[in-house]
Amino acid sequence: MRYLITGGAGFIGSHLCELLLNAGHHVVAIDDLSTGRIENISHLRPLPHFQFVRETVDNSQVLDRLTSESDVVIHLAAAVGVQLIVEDPVRTIRTNINSTEAVLSAAHRYGCKVLLASTSEVYGKGVRVPFREDDDRLMGPTTRSRWAYAESKAVDEFLGLAYHHQHGLPVVIMRFFNTVGPRQTGRYGMVVPRFVRAAIRDEPLSVYGDGTQSRCFADVADVTRAVTQLANEPRAIGQVYNIGATEEVTIRQLAERVIALAGSASRIEQVPYDAAYGPGFEDMQRRVPSIDKLAALIGYAPRFSLDETLKRVIEHERLNR
Repeated sequence: MRYLITGGAGFIGSHLCELLLNAGHHVVAIDDLSTGRIENISHLRPLPHFQFVRETVDNSQVLDRLTSESDVVIHLAAAVGVQLIVEDPVRTIRTNINSTEAVLSAAHRYGCKVLLASTSEVYGKGVRVPFREDDDRLMGPTTRSRWAYAESKAVDEFLGLAYHHQHGLPVVIMRFFNTVGPRQTGRYGMVVPRFVRAAIRDEPLSVYGDGTQSRCFADVADVTRAVTQLANEPRAIGQVYNIGATEEVTIRQLAERVIALAGSASRIEQVPYDAAYGPGFEDMQRRVPSIDKLAALIGYAPRFSLDETLKRVIEHERLNR
C-alpha cells in the first residue's frame, strides 16, 4: 500500500511512518516543519520506500501530485497544543479547516481512503464520562479562544463525513485522547514532556490550576497500531472512533509519578490558569474515553501502562538532552 501522511515529521506522524515502513508499505510524509522536526524522521530517510517532502498542505500542486500517487491519506497536520491555541487562534482555525478541506478535495479527485485525525477536545465540557462517539457536545462561549481548536476540529469531522455521505469518499474519523511517548515536544504546553524535562533537571514541575483535573494518557505505540488497523478495516468507513487509554490520573498525580520514576529531586508548584494562559481560561475537568466501539471493531486494548510509557519518555529525554 502507498500511504501519504500529512504532518509526517510530527510526534504521532513519525511513529506512524516507522510502523508502516516496518510493515512493508511505501510512505510519503509531507510536513512544513512548523511543529514537526526533521530529527523525528532522520533515521527513516535512507529507506528506499520512504520519501519526505518539506511543504505545507496548502500547496495544492504538491498535494495533488502526492495524493494521486497514494492509496491512503492519513491527515495529521494541524495546529496543536493549548498554548498555541490561546496565543494564535487565527492560525489554529485557518490551518485546521483549510488543510482538511484541501486533503479531502484532493482525495476525492483520486478516490483515496482518508483517515482524519480529530481530538477529544471536540467533547468540550461534556459531563458524561466516559465520552462516547455519539455523545452530545458542550462547548464554551466563542469569546474564549480556548474552544477554537475544538470547534475547528469538529468542523473537520463534519467536512469528512459530508464528503463520505455526499460523494462516497471512504473517510474514517479518529479522535485521539492525550497521546504521549518519545519524540513529543513540550513546545506548546504538552504536559508529559514538560514534566519529564523538568524532572530530569531537578527543576520545579508546574501544575496548572489545582491539579485535580484528570486525563487518560495513551502510548503512541498503541495509538499508531490502532490507526494502521483502521486503515485496513472496511467497516470503519464513515465512522468516528475514540483512540486512547482508560487509566485515569490527575495532573498532580502525574507530576508525582514522573518525579518518582525519574528519581528526581523536583518539587511541584501550582500555577493559576490565568498566569499560564491568560484571564478566563477554561479547562476540561475530566477527559476519559470509551474505547468500546474501537474494541468491538478491531479488538483494540492498550498494551502499555502509564508507568511503562513514562519510563520510555524519561529514557528518551535523558538520551537526547
